[in-house]
Amino acid sequence: MEKRIRKILNEAAKEFESAGDESEIDQLYVKYFGKKSPLNKLTKKISTLDPALKPKAGQNINKAKSTLEKLFDRAKRNVKTKKASATKYIDVTAPGKKITIGHLHLVSQAIEEIVTIFSKLGYSLQSYPEIDWDWYAFESLNMPKDHPARDDWETFFVKAPPNPKLGNQVLTPHTSNGQVREMENVKKPPIRMINIARCYRRQIDISHTPMFHQFEGLLIDKNISIPNLKGTFDYFTTNFFGKNRVTRLRPHHFRFTEPSFEVDVTCDVCGGKSCRICKSGWLELGGAGMVHPKVLEAGKIDPKKYSGFAFGWGIERTISMKTKIPDIRLLYQNDIRFLEQFS
Repeated sequence: MEKRIRKILNEAAKEFESAGDESEIDQLYVKYFGKKSPLNKLTKKISTLDPALKPKAGQNINKAKSTLEKLFDRAKRNVKTKKASATKYIDVTAPGKKITIGHLHLVSQAIEEIVTIFSKLGYSLQSYPEIDWDWYAFESLNMPKDHPARDDWETFFVKAPPNPKLGNQVLTPHTSNGQVREMENVKKPPIRMINIARCYRRQIDISHTPMFHQFEGLLIDKNISIPNLKGTFDYFTTNFFGKNRVTRLRPHHFRFTEPSFEVDVTCDVCGGKSCRICKSGWLELGGAGMVHPKVLEAGKIDPKKYSGFAFGWGIERTISMKTKIPDIRLLYQNDIRFLEQFS
């Protein structure tokens, strides 16, 4: 073992002495002090030696490590000395290196733009839990216990003791859990609220991800009707997508709105001609409708005096409609080549 240690030290001395820069020295440090270093391998072999030889073997390896540390420190000093002596002058007239400036992620950019647009309409940004009770995520939104959305294959349920009044905990499948919470906080209309948060569903394909960001809007006041809803979407579409994009309200069914609509936008990838993304020339922006009377009652607001509308859509899907991204999963692959295209 002593011969092997001497050989390792001789090889290390030659390599540290010939190292040209600090990066190379650091690599040598990993080679001789890392988990797979030759001294570590010898250390593991101590247990196989005769008991009388073990103490001396351990001492020799420790001395070798100390010697390697000195070789490493000396090599570092030598490289720094050579570097300092090589730098004779600094040309102050030479152009400096351009500082690389980063930018917000596409999702953050879209959130800022959406908030700015709706703030001009008087909406205030609120924040509500991403892990919430069954009551706020489903029950208060007029969803019965046998509703498909409350199935284990649709919603992520949290393993935690249930609340006697509020039920189980869930990872919010939508930002609509903020609707009744906002009514409870404000207590008396008018209400103009937007809620942006992460949501979770058991879906993944070119237009779905298990975690996504959703935008929720809620307006409650006296004499609110469908034309108010349509006018709000027209204003948003013009400001976010541009004047060439068209929206439509398509009758649908949601438990927490009546009447309910799917809001579609002409596909920007194919220009409304049909492609693998949209299938029909239209992309679903999100759901919307007039707030159901039972939801107003759950928020302790009199549906005979007040009415309102609510809407929600995925931020990632909205981005794909604006920037022609063919697969929203690209947003979360952390490919710098992709992200650098959007400043």
